[in-house]
Amino acid sequence: MMTNGITRAIAGAMIKILLPIIALSLAVPAAAQDTAAEPAPGAPGSLAWHNMQQSALHSLTPADGWATLDGGVKFRRTAGDGTGPAPTVRDVVQVNYIGSFTDGDVFDSNEDAAPIEFPLGNLVRGWQIAIPYMGVGDTAEIAIPAELAYGLQGRGPIPGGATLFFTIELVGIPSKGV
Repeated sequence: MMTNGITRAIAGAMIKILLPIIALSLAVPAAAQDTAAEPAPGAPGSLAWHNMQQSALHSLTPADGWATLDGGVKFRRTAGDGTGPAPTVRDVVQVNYIGSFTDGDVFDSNEDAAPIEFPLGNLVRGWQIAIPYMGVGDTAEIAIPAELAYGLQGRGPIPGGATLFFTIELVGIPSKGV
């Protein structure tokens, strides 16, 4: 019977030692959580800003010539008829383009420069979806939801969660000799 008393004493001592350790281990993750301030309303990352990104996409309607492609990419041809040679994702494309945010601010462009060549398969998924709908000589506007562009992490001057707009002229498909 002495062993039962010793066992209970050891168990009681262990509980007195372990309970504070367990409580502390549960509290540390909560205390270590990032408590960064919410961005200002309308600033990138704020709820209002994310809502504006989605609203910009939903405002592009078929009545205004916009088609919705896979993944919610919006597409509108502004020049050409789509009958020229069209690229596949495996092709290198030669383009002129302007990239802008929903507010119209330009983040990238080769305007006033020579056309630029890209392997289409190396570009954001939104380009891979939209560009094959173009024929050489066409110009189109595309709007890409964040998840088919740079996602929630963003890249360079592009904040995470940004809807991106592009005006693209498909000049050629060098990989096809066009």
